[in-house]
Amino acid sequence: MNLIKIDGDFVKSRIKPRPSNMHKGQAGHVLIIAGSRGMAGAAVLAAKGALRSGSGIVKVCVPNDLIDILQISVPEAMCIDRNELSYLDLSQFHTIAIGPGLGVSSDNYFMIIDVLRRYDGRVIIDADGLNCLSKYGLQPLQERGNVIITPHPGEAARLLSKPYDPEKRMEFAIDLAKATNAVTLLKGEKTLVTDGDLIYENSTGNPGMATGGSGDVLTGVIAALSASLYLDLSELEATALGAYIHGLAGDEAAKKYGQVSMTSKDIADSLFKAFCTLT
Repeated sequence: MNLIKIDGDFVKSRIKPRPSNMHKGQAGHVLIIAGSRGMAGAAVLAAKGALRSGSGIVKVCVPNDLIDILQISVPEAMCIDRNELSYLDLSQFHTIAIGPGLGVSSDNYFMIIDVLRRYDGRVIIDADGLNCLSKYGLQPLQERGNVIITPHPGEAARLLSKPYDPEKRMEFAIDLAKATNAVTLLKGEKTLVTDGDLIYENSTGNPGMATGGSGDVLTGVIAALSASLYLDLSELEATALGAYIHGLAGDEAAKKYGQVSMTSKDIADSLFKAFCTLT
């Protein structure tokens, strides 16, 4: 299978200018289910990633004791108490992202199953969302479709229950996409994105992005692109564009802070520069 390179021309061909009569609903309504005690930052970074990537409305579902942190850190986002999730009308959202800083537990696993069963739109699963699935079972993914997963190699190995071989990254990504019935983004140098048939290779990013929270920002970026009604991207396109734009923001952050000193917040804060070069 041939690799398709994700480059600036590929991304620019799919990023449309906003119409003059644009309203926030057309920019997409995203729900992010993230965070736990000691991991509020993951929810903050995912929310910032979504907002900086154009989402019109971002709601973040966190435990009650994290709401104040989210309201102060990301005042543009609205917050929902995690205890209210089971009663929430999920049909209002254009994309739901689950996992950053969530924690691994059977309760969270059943929460993921509940979301997958009650919501028929696009779902992005990252981090502890993936760790819950690898620990308790992949069947909810295999039965679902319309899912995007964004594992790093360790998470990918746990999902497939076999050692990760960096020499066979492409085969590993394709196997994972087929095993989970999900568009798969396999993180790393030259990040790979595949639906099991087509496979894309990213051309942006740098080693400075190997820092805690970088993947949380990526989840937010992909969620915003996936939810955008005016861009109207497929799941595969939204994921491929998200990889490129996230990497480009990382490259911009490295110019300002250097690869050693840059943080995931710097990546989120550099997203505007990435979009300015593309539009």
